[in-house]
Formats: sequence, C-alpha cells, structure tokens
Amino acid sequence: MNAVLSALARHASWFPEGLIRLLFMGVADIAWLFRLGGVRQLERNLCRVLTHRDGVPGRRQLRRVSRQAMKSYFLYFAEALTVGARSSEQLKARVRGEGEGLSSIRRQCVESSAPIAMGHQGNWDYAGFWANDAIAPVTTVAERLSDERMLHTFVNIREQLGMTILLTGHQGLTGQLEQSLQQPHVVVPLLADRDLSRHGVFVQAFGSTIRVARGPATIALQSGRPLYVVNMHTEALHGKRKRAAGVGSGQVCTVSGPILPEDYAGMSTEDAVKAVSQAWVNVWAAGIEDHPEDWHMLQPIFIEDLDMQRLHGVPEDIRTDIDTVSERARARSERI
Repeated sequence: MNAVLSALARHASWFPEGLIRLLFMGVADIAWLFRLGGVRQLERNLCRVLTHRDGVPGRRQLRRVSRQAMKSYFLYFAEALTVGARSSEQLKARVRGEGEGLSSIRRQCVESSAPIAMGHQGNWDYAGFWANDAIAPVTTVAERLSDERMLHTFVNIREQLGMTILLTGHQGLTGQLEQSLQQPHVVVPLLADRDLSRHGVFVQAFGSTIRVARGPATIALQSGRPLYVVNMHTEALHGKRKRAAGVGSGQVCTVSGPILPEDYAGMSTEDAVKAVSQAWVNVWAAGIEDHPEDWHMLQPIFIEDLDMQRLHGVPEDIRTDIDTVSERARARSERI
C-alpha cells in the first residue's frame, strides 16, 4: 500500500483529482462502516469531546461525527499526496486564515518570529502552505517513519509547499527550532496534541487528562517568542473561489493568541512549561469542540485509554487520579 501511495504522489498529474477524491472517500466510508483500523478509538476520542461539550451523545450522533472525521482524514491524504499536481493559485484558493490572532502574528513576524501549536486537524500541510504564503517562511518537524519511501514522500510534499523540514530523532532538535526562531520572519508550527513519551506534558482536556508535546511551550519560553495556536476545519467553497480552487471544499486556519512567555517568568522551568502547555491546550480544545469532525485522532490519547504499564515518567498525582477513575469504573460495573 505504501508503494502505491508513493507512486500516486510522484505521478499525481496522471489522474483526475475528482477520481482520486472519490476513491479516498470510498475507502473512508468502508473503514467507517466496518469500524476498521482506528475507527473505534476515533469514536472513543470523539465521544469524550462531545460529552464534554453537550453531554453523552447518542449512538447515531457519534457515528455521524466519526464518519465526517474519517472523510476529513482521508481527504487530507488525497490532497497531500496530489499536491504536486496543484498550482499555487489553486492552493491559495483552498485555504484561508482568520481569527483574533491573525493580525497579531503577522505583526510579530515582520521583523521577528513565532512558534505555533497545532493538533491533527484538517489538512495541516495546507496550513503550512498558507502560513508560508501569508505570514512567514515555515520551519517545522516531520516524524521519522520506519518506511523510508513514505518518509521521503511526505518530506517532499512539504518541501514542495515551501516548508523547511527537520526530522525527529536528531539530537539537538529543540535547539535547531530555537535557532530558527532567532531569525527574523519565520514561523515554527508543531503538531503537538499527542506525545506519550517520557518527555510529554500532562494537561487537562475535555474533562480528562492527555499528554502533549512539550515542544511549543519549550521553544516559546526559551526563545522569548509569543506562542500562537492554530485550529483547522473544513468549509464549503462557492462561486469564484470554488472555481479557482477546482474543488468544493477548502480549509480554514483559525489563529489564536498570543500566549506571552513573560507572563510565566516567575515560575520554575518545568512549571512554566506545564502552564504554557495547559494554556495552549485550552485554546486548542475549544477549537476541537467547535469542529470535532475535523479532528482525526485515531490513536489513544486520553489517560483512561492508555496502558499505564507502558508509560514512563508519570507523576504520582496523575497515577492517583487514574486509580480513582479505575475504582469508580469497577464499582459501576459491579452495580450493573
């Protein structure tokens, strides 16, 4: 399958875009219908979001939102893998920015730089293209995949969109990101809504606990640059913009912030990282609740779904909270 996807990325112009989208949407529906792959976990994650927002959702509502999320997820791949066949004008018509932080980050990046915290929403590669065009050149991080062919494919996609890519697994990665922020007119967006390593930071979200990457908070604090948050969602396109894009849907990048490092100056380094991480997660989580259908998190993220035996560096208070939740769950099952 990876070989097929890599070939599609190399020869995207050979195939009509409408056909590629249709095929990917069909695969999304099949996976959703039979709850294949990570669909069950996706629904557990979405259930927690919807419960926190509205109360426990009905099965029909949950299934409807999970179907939309799977379509959003597969649309990301259809768009990313065929980006080489798209013109700059088409891409510009497919993504736009908005939000209270948009004018602020533009001012910030005229002569300085800014880090951005993001989650797995919408098409984050399109977000990188938009930021590179509308705000400042982008330097970001890509996960080092075990499949070298797919790694090269996704790095090439992002480089075609104008981004500078650094790979995980290199010593001194944080230092490289901080160095990028010392340059004028640069943005450093990081996908940060899940990090189960011992370096992750535990924060509260959707009435539960998740572990996020410490990168956005760390580089903001150490560089002194204000931190912004970008949420993404899909929108329908109409009229002139639809004709320019060549498709019926586009992406919206909602910019929030800034979160100012100086507001945390009196804290220890670790406490400041936790506080800044919680601050950006609060903003990001509100965006997820506005558009849960564009959050394609198909992996365990909430503490109740994680195997605690495999997690390292878990604070004692977090373990105590988990034990309490487990005891309550056992008590409920015994009553049933």
